[in-house]
Amino acid sequence: MATGQTQRTEFESPTAFKSVNIKPLVKPIAPSKVQPAKSQPIKAVPAILKVSQSVNPLDCALQPEANKSSRLRNSSNSMQRPLGPVELERFRRTLAANAIAPSDPSNLIRSAQSSYQPREAVFLIDPTNYGDRYVRDVNGNSALLPPLVVLHETVGSAGGTLNLFRTRHPNEKDQASYHTLIQRDGTVLYLVPPDKRAYGAGNSIFFGVNGVAEAVKTHPKFPPSVNNFSYHVALESPPDGNTNAPTHSGYTIQQYHSLAWVISKTGVPDTRITTHRAVDRSGQRMDPRNFSSSQFFQLMQSYTKTVEIPIGCVVPQVAYGLKQPIRQAKNASRPPQQKRAI
Repeated sequence: MATGQTQRTEFESPTAFKSVNIKPLVKPIAPSKVQPAKSQPIKAVPAILKVSQSVNPLDCALQPEANKSSRLRNSSNSMQRPLGPVELERFRRTLAANAIAPSDPSNLIRSAQSSYQPREAVFLIDPTNYGDRYVRDVNGNSALLPPLVVLHETVGSAGGTLNLFRTRHPNEKDQASYHTLIQRDGTVLYLVPPDKRAYGAGNSIFFGVNGVAEAVKTHPKFPPSVNNFSYHVALESPPDGNTNAPTHSGYTIQQYHSLAWVISKTGVPDTRITTHRAVDRSGQRMDPRNFSSSQFFQLMQSYTKTVEIPIGCVVPQVAYGLKQPIRQAKNASRPPQQKRAI
């Protein structure tokens, strides 16, 4: 979420970049097989021993409320609903680990090559910092688009970012989040369930290989964004990356391995993996800085594509009974085609 001159405006909390120790809800379950890099310690609690049966994605919300007070009331009500045990299965369907993405037969070869397993932990953030995915946008148009992966960087420590996301933000302008954060040592932190909408890219749009503009307006006062159909993954920035500078020392090999490992489990094709900088319409975002797309995609070739992280929600039956049909989103101007999004 790096920017040019206004890099930190997306995080307006004064404690956003403090180094803190935050206890995860689930202990890291497996050590990385790559020598870990140094990272700020984050204390763990005993692991949840019993993993539930495979958790299916939750229902989508039908359509954003046009009235702000209604949205805040619904948000307040949702915060009071018990979430139940927060287990890894809620974020990655471990019991479906053998569900190879059917669209890629080369997975059979990759499966024998990929043996890397990062540490994983769950850090459920405050409910004000994420929301539902919607079936329709504010105008009643279809909001169901193919899943997209958006890459970010924290522009600060992982602890400071977690501290911000776990702080309640009733003001909608202060709300921000990722689905997943990868620490310097490669540890994968799950923050928002994949069937929920993380607030990772405010004013944004994606142009795929077919040149069609993709964005969904979920708030009457804010511009359209890719959040409704995106899975946001952030890399913890290096110590010299907590500045407005256009460059820094880069990311660790552990982070690249873990990033490829996580994204391979979404089943999203390479052409729908992009960056915050690429989808940003404000011209202020430039993250992830110093990101090597060639190194990343080379590592992606060694990992099996699965559907362990199902991006998106389930359309509720009531949506099919609505009088107003779901309309296709209008297309915008088409830029030159490209083979990959990054």
